[in-house]
Amino acid sequence: MLADSWPANATVQSSVMASTWFAFAAAAAGVAFVVLALVLYPLVRWRRRPGDAMPEPFRNNYALEIGWTAVPLLLVAGLFTYTFRAEARVDGLARHPDVVVAVSGYRWGWTFAYRGGPTIDGPSYPPAVFGERAAAPELVLPLGETTRIELSARDVNHGFWVPDFLFKRDAIAGQTTSFDLDPSKLGTFAGKCSSFCGLDHTRMLFSVRVVSPRAFIAWERGRT
Repeated sequence: MLADSWPANATVQSSVMASTWFAFAAAAAGVAFVVLALVLYPLVRWRRRPGDAMPEPFRNNYALEIGWTAVPLLLVAGLFTYTFRAEARVDGLARHPDVVVAVSGYRWGWTFAYRGGPTIDGPSYPPAVFGERAAAPELVLPLGETTRIELSARDVNHGFWVPDFLFKRDAIAGQTTSFDLDPSKLGTFAGKCSSFCGLDHTRMLFSVRVVSPRAFIAWERGRT
């Protein structure tokens, strides 16, 4: 059951984010273990027995004080550095992406216009992929190649979210946001709008189909 609901990590970027999540989970588990040990050990080691006298109090332990200050600082600094590097890899843009797709959200659907094709309101050769009320649009991407997404919104703000990509980015009206996706697994992955945008928000669905580069070229030629 867990395997069926676990994200597929279908892009290079999602693998980086998943590794970051596991690093933080491991750090949190380690801190929890140390704290629990520090709570339980004194209870067992120095529990009071009948006839025991009260121990002598002590005021200072400089080594302990330095340790419980330095270790958390080092842990936070390490996690910060790890996160910074992961964000740089996820948000980094390739100089020459293989595919460029203009993705536009609108009430209530999506439009995918590929490089060499039209602008959202431009000519129809080769045709863009438009969402319809009866069918969600499909974004087709080549496996192992870099796709540049140029995300925008035509009316109100929307959210471009593909759970199996571990990726969500706001589509803001009047602003274009660019990011790269490098698909690493074949298959079809569900996408949706993550921001409540009005009455038919739940209809703003789409799918991402990752195919081989050869199949992608054939698909592109079939659209012209």
